[in-house]
Amino acid sequence: MAKPPSVLFLNRVYPPVRGATGRVLRDLARSFAADGWSVTVLTTGPEKIEEKDGSIRIIRLKAPLRSKTALGYLTVWCKLTLAGLKQPAADLVVTMTDPPMLVTSGQMIARAKKSRHIHWCQDLYPDLLPTLGLNLPDGVMSMLRGISRRAMRKCDRVVTIGRCMARQLTTSGLDPKRIAVIPNWPDHELLGQRNTVTRTAFRSANTNTTDTSTDENEDSVYARPFEELFRDGDYPKFRVLYSGNLGRAHPVTTVLDAAEILAKQNLDIEFVFVGDGPGHEKLSQERARRGLENIRFLPYQPASRLRELMESGDVHLISMAEDAAGLLVPSKLYSALAVRRPCIFVGPVQSEAARVINDFKAGAVVPQDEPEILAQTIIGLRSNSEAWFSAHEGASKAGRIFIPDEAIAAWIKRARDTVGLPSVAER
Repeated sequence: MAKPPSVLFLNRVYPPVRGATGRVLRDLARSFAADGWSVTVLTTGPEKIEEKDGSIRIIRLKAPLRSKTALGYLTVWCKLTLAGLKQPAADLVVTMTDPPMLVTSGQMIARAKKSRHIHWCQDLYPDLLPTLGLNLPDGVMSMLRGISRRAMRKCDRVVTIGRCMARQLTTSGLDPKRIAVIPNWPDHELLGQRNTVTRTAFRSANTNTTDTSTDENEDSVYARPFEELFRDGDYPKFRVLYSGNLGRAHPVTTVLDAAEILAKQNLDIEFVFVGDGPGHEKLSQERARRGLENIRFLPYQPASRLRELMESGDVHLISMAEDAAGLLVPSKLYSALAVRRPCIFVGPVQSEAARVINDFKAGAVVPQDEPEILAQTIIGLRSNSEAWFSAHEGASKAGRIFIPDEAIAAWIKRARDTVGLPSVAER
C-alpha cells in the first residue's frame, strides 16, 4: 500500500482559539485529511500538548497567543521553527503569516527536509507592521522586507487571498506564475443547509465537478423586511453591523463620526459592534465620551447563533486602514456575503474588498475620513428600498461564488501539483 502524502502546517493560531486564519486553517487541514493526506499542524497554546482533531495531529507549543510585540513575535517564530525542524520530513510544508516572517521558517524546514513549500499569505509582512503600530527603524524594515521577499521567491508557490496582494508581490519581484489567488471563505455555520461540511465541503476536492446549484427562491429568506430583522422593544431599528476584530488595521474614527452625525436626526439607525478585546473597550470609552446612544455592543456569539446574528444586520460594515491596501483582506467581507447582506466598506478603493463590492454591486465603498459620505450612504440604504434590494442581490450573487468548495478545491489542486501527485481527474 502506497504511503499517503504528508503535509506540515505552521501557524500560531488554531481552534479553539478564535480568529479567521485559524478557522480557515482548520477547514483546509480537514480537507487535506479527507483527500488522503497525513496532516500535522504546528501551532501554539497555553500549555505544551499533542492532540488529535479527527485524523489530524496537532502539536501545540506553549507560547503567547496574543502578544503583538517584537519580542512576542520572535518567541513564537523561534519555537515554531525549532519544532518544525524536529518533525519528520513532510512532502509539503505550508506556512501562514502569524507570526510575521514565518515564510523564512518554512524555507529553512523545507530545505532541511527536502520538502516542497507553499506560503499562504494571509497578511503581507513585514510591510503591515507599521499599520499595526509596530514601527521599526527604516534599516531594519528594509532588511526584513528583503529577507521575506527572498524567501517567497524560493517558495514553490505563494497563495495570496486577494488580487491586490498578488499585485503587490509581483511588483516587488515575485514571478507571477508562482502566485495563486485563492480567497478566504466564510464559516460553514453561515451557509446552513446550502453548503455544510459533511455534505459538500470536500466534494470538489475529490471529484471533477462542483455542485453549484441553488434554490433561486431562497433569496426571499434573506430579504426579509427590515422590521423583522431586529427589534428594540416596539421600535424597529435599521442595524449597521460590525462583527469581528477591531485592531489598528481596522480604524473606526470615521464610523464614530458618522454615528455622531446620524444620532441627531436618524434615531431609527443603530450601530452594533460584536466582539471583545482592547479595540472594543476603546470604542466603548469613546461612545461614552461622545454620548452616542445609537451604538450598542454584543459579545462574541457561539457558532450556533452566528448565522442568526449575521442575518440581523441590515447592512454590514467593514473598515480597513488606507495604507493597508494590498497587505490584508478583511475576512468579514465573506461572512457578510454568505448571509447576502449589503456591505459598506470604509477603506481604500484599490483593495480586494472594494473590488469585490464594486464588481458585484454588493454595496458601497467609502474612503476613510469621510464620515458625511458614510452617513449619507447609510441613510440611502435605509430610506431607499430599491437601493437596498439591489445591493442585496449583488451580495447574493457574490455569496454563491465565495464558498468553501471552490477555495478548498483550488487549494487541493495546487498542493497536488506542487508535490507532483496526480490530479483528481488522473486518479
